Amino acid sequence: MSNHQDKVIVITGASSGIGEATAKLLAKDGAKLVLGARRENLLQNLVKEVEGLGGEAVYAVVDVTKVEQVEDLAKLAIDTFGKIDVWLNNAGIMPQSLLKQKKIEDWDAMIDINIKGTLYGIGAALPFMEKQKSGHIINISSIAGHIAHAGSSVYSATKWAVRAISESLREEMAQDETNVRVTIVSPGAINTELLESITDQEVKSNTEEFYKNFGISADRVALTIKQAIDLPEDAAWNEVIIRPTKQLM
Repeated sequence: MSNHQDKVIVITGASSGIGEATAKLLAKDGAKLVLGARRENLLQNLVKEVEGLGGEAVYAVVDVTKVEQVEDLAKLAIDTFGKIDVWLNNAGIMPQSLLKQKKIEDWDAMIDINIKGTLYGIGAALPFMEKQKSGHIINISSIAGHIAHAGSSVYSATKWAVRAISESLREEMAQDETNVRVTIVSPGAINTELLESITDQEVKSNTEEFYKNFGISADRVALTIKQAIDLPEDAAWNEVIIRPTKQLM
C-alpha cells in the first residue's frame, strides 16, 4: 500500500479534468478525499467512484471565488477526517483572448478563480497545517505561467501569479519550520474541460485543434501529483513542468 492510505486530501475543481483524475488515482491507495467543485451531480458521481476504487470521500459545492465556501471546505475536511495532509488548488479557467477585444468579464473571472481561488485555498489550509506541523500544498499553474503568447496575456499573468505565490509560500513555510511542502505543477496541453471556458470562437477552435494534435490524458498530471505526494516528507518537488512529449511550445 502506498502511504496515501491515511492521507486526507482536499481537491478544488474536483469534478472534472485533473481534479477528477487525481481523486480516482489516489482513491486506489485508500486516500480520504474532500472534493470541492461547482457541479453537485458530478461530485456525487465522483464520490461513488472513489468509494468503488477503495477510497473514502465527502464533497461540498464550492465556488472558489467565495472565500467562506473555501473555508467551509477546509472545515468539512477537519470535521470529517480530523486533519488536512494535502490541499490541491486545481480550480481554474482559461478564456484566452486578445487584449484589444476587452473581454473584461473573462479577465475578472480568471483573476478571481485562478489567483484569488488559489490564495483562498492556501489561507483555508494553512492554519491546520501549521498546527499539525505537516502538510503539502499543491498549486496548478501552467506552461502559460512560464511562457506568454498573443492571446494568453491574462491567463499567463494568473498562472505566473500562482508560481510567485507558491514560491513565497515555500520560503515562509521553510522559515517557520512548519514542515509544510509546496509544489507547483505546470501542465502543457492536457485534455480537460479547460477549453470550454474560451468565449472567443476563433481562439477556441484554434486551441481545440492544438489540443487534438498534442493533448494527453489528465491521468498523466494525476500521476505527477501522486509522485510529488509520495516523495519522503523531508523533500519536495517545488516545481514540475509536464508537457506531452510531442508538444513544441
